[in-house]
Amino acid sequence: MANLREIPDAVKWRKAAGCAARLPALYERAFRSVIGDRYDGLEQEVWMELSRISAEIAHELTLPVRNAVELSETMGIIMTVLFGPLYKSEVLKLDGDRAVTVVQACPFIEEGIALGCTGDCLFHRCLALTLTSIPRLNKNYEARYIRTMCTGDRQCEIKIEVREAPEGA
Repeated sequence: MANLREIPDAVKWRKAAGCAARLPALYERAFRSVIGDRYDGLEQEVWMELSRISAEIAHELTLPVRNAVELSETMGIIMTVLFGPLYKSEVLKLDGDRAVTVVQACPFIEEGIALGCTGDCLFHRCLALTLTSIPRLNKNYEARYIRTMCTGDRQCEIKIEVREAPEGA
């Protein structure tokens, strides 16, 4: 008889994370043709809601979010916790209070492409999650995509910096 305790935690995490990375593509394949034009908007709301989970993880693990470098490092940890060890990134500190997250490996690309998703669909998921997570972690910061693997670049580059005050504020 199989015993869950005999399976190493790293194996369980890798399998669960692989499933989490595969689910968006499976949902798209099953529901896009049925829901039609409304699918993208509904899916974007789901990914934006994941930013709440990102903030909960950061809070529960007391991850630092005081500046751009800390936000970049914390997002890398959160993405790895949520989607597994196949997510690989590094942080580049820029002058001032700015940083760039360089993503070298992303489980969504591998799983999504294997299940027939387009790079554009993959990008919108990550975009919704990241752009809502950063200000949720620290309201004074924002993220902007510079390069994206799912649209053909060699790596993703996400710039994190202090949010500019609106004109006239």
